[in-house]
Amino acid sequence: MTTQRRVQIAGILVLIGLFIETVTLFWTHPIAFIVFVASGLVFLVAGIGFYLWSLLGHGQ
Repeated sequence: MTTQRRVQIAGILVLIGLFIETVTLFWTHPIAFIVFVASGLVFLVAGIGFYLWSLLGHGQ
């Protein structure tokens, strides 16, 4: 897998995380915070981690 493809995957993960967090900001249910933290931040951290991992050049 090329570095460009890994950066694209990282960007998609970050966008999914941001989308989930945006949706939960407008959600008035008490479970919204749990969804915000459990899935939104997980996708964000996974995207950032995958991006940093791709910069190191692993998997070549």
